[in-house]
Amino acid sequence: MFTGIIENLATLRKIEKEGSNVHLTFSSTITHELQIDQSLAHNGVCLTVVAISNDEYTVTAIHETLQKTNLGALIIKDKVNLERCTRLGARLDGHIVQGHIDTTARCIKIEELEGSWKFTFTYLPNTEFITVEKGSVTVNGVSLTVVDSLDNQFSVCIIPYSFDNTTFNSMLVGSAANIEFDIIGKYIAKLQGQKVIE
Repeated sequence: MFTGIIENLATLRKIEKEGSNVHLTFSSTITHELQIDQSLAHNGVCLTVVAISNDEYTVTAIHETLQKTNLGALIIKDKVNLERCTRLGARLDGHIVQGHIDTTARCIKIEELEGSWKFTFTYLPNTEFITVEKGSVTVNGVSLTVVDSLDNQFSVCIIPYSFDNTTFNSMLVGSAANIEFDIIGKYIAKLQGQKVIE
């Protein structure tokens, strides 16, 4: 489990294909703290560390992950938001994040406000994918509060610290972002869609 509080940025150094899988090698200032078989969220995608060498580590993404997230579009030197899994008993500073991406959304507008930025995203309709005003959503692994919740569209506001320390500073209109909707909202949407059996 994750919280959506980004610890670090990782830089993509190598891409190696093996069958339908892709091994992604990243460098990070926290590599020396990692262990083999550890779970790490990369732009919100939970991946397992399979190798470590100096300041670089490698994770493997399967075909489905590459198809359903923005990881398949990464190129060398791209940066990703990085978070280690949360520890039992630690503070839950963000919200409950599973590291399982629901869909990708397209950034359709970026507004620079007085001291913050507002990013607006749109995604394909799905009755289980909902946002609510002031609710939680994870965008590229970042735990954020929803503003302007509409059907298949929402916005988030980014403070300067988050802008400077996540990949939001390199996002453009048209960029694809990994989206994980709030798990509680997904359960409620699922239950409401089921027929009542008497």
